[in-house]
Amino acid sequence: MRRRTSTTLFSLVSAAAIVGCGTGVEGESPREGTTAPPVAVTAVTAVERPITRFLEVTGTLAAEEEAEVAAEVQGRVIATPVERGIRVAAGDALIRIAAAEMEAQVAEAEANAAQIEGGLGLGGGPDFSVDRVPEVANARANLDLAQSDFARAQMLFERKLLSQAEFDQRSAQAEVARRQYDMARNGAGQQYQALLAARARVNLARKALADTVVRAPFAGVVGQRLVSVGDYVTRGTKVASVLRTNPLRVNLTVPEQYSSDVAVGRRVSLEVDASPGQRFDGQVRFVSPALQSDSRTLVVEAAVRNDAGTLRPGSFATARIDQASERPAVLVPATAVRTVSGTARVYVVSGDRVEERIVTVGQQAGALVEIGTGLKANETVAASNVEQLTDGARVAARK
Repeated sequence: MRRRTSTTLFSLVSAAAIVGCGTGVEGESPREGTTAPPVAVTAVTAVERPITRFLEVTGTLAAEEEAEVAAEVQGRVIATPVERGIRVAAGDALIRIAAAEMEAQVAEAEANAAQIEGGLGLGGGPDFSVDRVPEVANARANLDLAQSDFARAQMLFERKLLSQAEFDQRSAQAEVARRQYDMARNGAGQQYQALLAARARVNLARKALADTVVRAPFAGVVGQRLVSVGDYVTRGTKVASVLRTNPLRVNLTVPEQYSSDVAVGRRVSLEVDASPGQRFDGQVRFVSPALQSDSRTLVVEAAVRNDAGTLRPGSFATARIDQASERPAVLVPATAVRTVSGTARVYVVSGDRVEERIVTVGQQAGALVEIGTGLKANETVAASNVEQLTDGARVAARK
């Protein structure tokens, strides 16, 4: 019985020893396998320097000018040389109206003016002198003759060589000649005023004739053509709309807390969804004197060049308005910032290890980005392969 018990204890101890040895080997193998090679990164030193500050706001693009062009005269439309979307220069024809009636009115007005000019002896010239009017000149000649006769009669009467009756006759004739001369001058003046009225009617008739061609008020793009050949239009009928699209206006809304940072002349750059990644430059040209009472925002208008016609009125725009002052900022390459679930972080290089820092990101300055908090100037950060890094990871840094 004793010999059998001893054999059993020896077997159990031997089995435990074998099991213990096997466990020790398996426990050491994972520790040796967790050693990973260092991550190759580019080390960059955070710098501090002034950057231009800006406000980022939103707004809507609008045409610089938008005119709904109307007819100035009534008549039948005989031609429509434009369509929607066509670019036109200032003065280009939009529609044409039948002009026969206006041409007849011009001829009548010109004939009436020419008749009055002939009566005044102007011969179509613009200068007028009442003494050159034929009737006035004749009356003046009669007056001079009557005055000469009266002067001789007065001399003879004083010498007792002319009777009282003949002297009175010469005096009456001189008075009649003077009155006829005054009447001729007054009549000529009235005729000249009639001539001015006739010339005004000529100008009106010519304008009405010119208005049979409705023209673009400025260079731009035809937005709508509202009439067709055969339509009868009256004065005031809208026939087309024209939009000036270069430059464009952008109406921006600035929150109240930033309203003091905006001024006329500030540089503006904007982006639109239709041209991602492309920026368009402009300038603030109007700042509202008062805030909007309902939204507590400031309305700002900027002008933006649109030479290539890329921008379109009505587009939504995200704009940056430069501020006047520059303030220092800690800057690192944008590639050094890793954002996960809305949290930004950088990895500070210390020897062959990195330390993860939670940071706040500010404005961009080209390829660099501002770090508001979490990092100081002159600290070194990893600027490449940051998506492979974790806190405490080994790195092989190169400048």
